[in-house]
Amino acid sequence: MTRPRVRLVDTSTRDGNQSLWGAAGLTTGMVEALGPDLEAAGFVALDFTSSTHLSVGVRWHKEDPWERIARMRAVVPTTRLSVITTGMRFMSWDRSPVSLMRMSMRALVDAGVRRLQIAEPMNDTAAASAVARMAKDEGMEEVVGALTFTVSPVHDDSLYAACAKALAHDESVDVVYLKDPGGLLTPERIQHLVPEIQAALGTTPFELHSHCTTGLAPEVYVLAAQLGVEVLHTAIGALANGTSQPSAIRLVENLDAVGIDVDVDVDAVRRAERTIDVIAASQGLEPGRPTELDLSYQRHQVPGGMMGTLRRQLNEIGQIALLPRVLDEVGRVRAELGYPIMVTPYSQYVGSQAVLNVLAEQAGQQRWSRMPDEILRYLLGHFGTPPGPVDPLVRERAAANPRTRELDVPLPEPSAEEVRAKVYAAVGGRVPDHEVVLRSVLPTAQVEAMHAAGRAPRWSPERARGGPAGPVRTAREFVDAVTALPNWRSIDVELGDERVRLRRGADQEGSSA
Repeated sequence: MTRPRVRLVDTSTRDGNQSLWGAAGLTTGMVEALGPDLEAAGFVALDFTSSTHLSVGVRWHKEDPWERIARMRAVVPTTRLSVITTGMRFMSWDRSPVSLMRMSMRALVDAGVRRLQIAEPMNDTAAASAVARMAKDEGMEEVVGALTFTVSPVHDDSLYAACAKALAHDESVDVVYLKDPGGLLTPERIQHLVPEIQAALGTTPFELHSHCTTGLAPEVYVLAAQLGVEVLHTAIGALANGTSQPSAIRLVENLDAVGIDVDVDVDAVRRAERTIDVIAASQGLEPGRPTELDLSYQRHQVPGGMMGTLRRQLNEIGQIALLPRVLDEVGRVRAELGYPIMVTPYSQYVGSQAVLNVLAEQAGQQRWSRMPDEILRYLLGHFGTPPGPVDPLVRERAAANPRTRELDVPLPEPSAEEVRAKVYAAVGGRVPDHEVVLRSVLPTAQVEAMHAAGRAPRWSPERARGGPAGPVRTAREFVDAVTALPNWRSIDVELGDERVRLRRGADQEGSSA
């Protein structure tokens, strides 16, 4: 009897890196070194990058994002490189103009990206379809539409089935995937949710993407494969587990135990695993570890990265003891805003409002007495229609805020010519469209520093281990070796009576995803 088979999408370089290492753990040279083994593994695709990763690469590593994609494409010639977007947004919290989105899509395609994942955080299928059509117009080969999962009174199985049906009928959408950014799927929920989605999709290919945050994803993946889901998203080695995806190697073993084969070259995956382990060890980066069952996330749904942000914000004001109250308030704020899904950027908006509400009560003021611009824009519909009804008191407070009227204006929609003209004027001449994109969304100083740094250096696990490549012996080798270490802040070198001291500036010491 023929055993059923599943295939894998590797998430190590994008979601693994973002979930565990703040999107800053990998350089161009590192992903390039991983590329040949990822290509040999036979993955369906590599969940390779996002606008967050591209901007972090410029800011933190001073690396050209288009060069990174092109160099990875050169060593991964047949496996599709994928980029993820939340919709009409590119390297910015705010909505991007259509003209700029088209330019960014074309730049991604020209660099070597062939697959686009659209994770529309409101599950607005009309908005996702508009981005899908734009991507296909600009040359994207494959478009994957997401059903972004959460738990709330309004996010029931029928909603996801309806969204799946809409995406399946869109000629610009080739694949649909269930994206569970909070790791909230349970074995019980998936047993009836997956069959409903499959029925709605018909023959449209279906994939599953979850996180190990609550400790349930490895079991959920096995059940999904048993239910007929043919493509699962996994990570490798130190970039798996924790708040990342399940380990590819462990999943192969678990599925084999229940009679399901995985169409992947395990030897190639193990080679990539060893390289990732060297990266983690050489940079002092914590590897992902298997997660114990933690159902507290089902209550507040704060993603791992946002949890760190909340702790930092409260620490900075000496109020870390308020964290339990803030987490309770997060659930309350989310309900009052109509249950937005706790993904970027909404998790940041909800978390910030929760902190403001708790601090207001602490000072004897009313909740919602302070509302940041992002919350007011959300209530004005700048990001789409909230999934559920918004609390009338919140609407009333927003309407009474003078800032709401200032923000209640149409968003600008400059033409491509106007976008180019603004950049041309700033730099004093014409530049390619991929440069127009960067200069339209990033600070000029960051782009100039990226160009001044030149081509990103190569990286090898042998040199990182101090192995066959040996210690550095020349000034050039020293510079290359130092450049390949993204997390250093100070280096002292002594040779006889001579001493060299290197210090990174404050602008190089932090990044955000």
